[in-house]
Amino acid sequence: MSHPPGRPTALLTGLLGDLRDEGAQLDALVAGVPDAAWATPTPAAGWSVAHQVAHLAWTDEAALLAAHRPDAFAAHVEQALKAPDSFVDEGAAAGAALPPRELLARWRTGRDRLAETLRDAPAGTRLPWYGPAMSAASMASARLMETWAHGQDVADALGVVRTPTDRLRHVARIGVRARDYAYFVRELTPPAQEFRVELTGPDGQLWTYGPWDAAQRVTGPALDFCLLVTQRAHRADLAVLAEGPDADRWLDIAQAFAGPAGNGRPRKGER
Repeated sequence: MSHPPGRPTALLTGLLGDLRDEGAQLDALVAGVPDAAWATPTPAAGWSVAHQVAHLAWTDEAALLAAHRPDAFAAHVEQALKAPDSFVDEGAAAGAALPPRELLARWRTGRDRLAETLRDAPAGTRLPWYGPAMSAASMASARLMETWAHGQDVADALGVVRTPTDRLRHVARIGVRARDYAYFVRELTPPAQEFRVELTGPDGQLWTYGPWDAAQRVTGPALDFCLLVTQRAHRADLAVLAEGPDADRWLDIAQAFAGPAGNGRPRKGER
């Protein structure tokens, strides 16, 4: 970044605080388990607890590369495009091979450095990414979403039930905003009209997106919607409802993350 840092906006400051808290929650979960538990398989096929943390560390480092060495990041993306089905898995596997304490230290260092980089980003900064370039605030939101999603896999693997927090609002917002991306990545044409999305937050508050008078809508608990759009649970196991054929179709393909279309998770009882 060639410009002097500016003062972060209130929005970015809040996002970075939530990102820090989301990371700290997962950190506390894995820091307290014996090294052997890092090899525990998670719901993501072929990925252990160590793979999940390694992926977060790897992606934080990719974001740092994008911020500080955009040309090197462009070369990194070229490598990813050459092996779209294995690039992410290879990065996770390399990190997972490290001793757990070394991997944990790597993740801590990377996420702290990324938070500082995003905080100090000059106003108007756009960071190159695997999809469209992102603002510092959007990058913070995306990192929070991924931390929460991979943290869910870790929690499931370790038999821990996490208490939903208001931080889910960031995940839900990305899920709504990424609606059309789910169609594009499958080479489908997205619906022309917006949907109304009404979600009940952990505290009972209603979170709303889209026009109130939209012809089609999606409703349900915010937690379930976030599990759906991060593909951490099968739609049939969640209390997310659609009104209208296009909204119904969206719930079958929704994804909040960049990259190829995900395969999702099987229904309970089919695993």
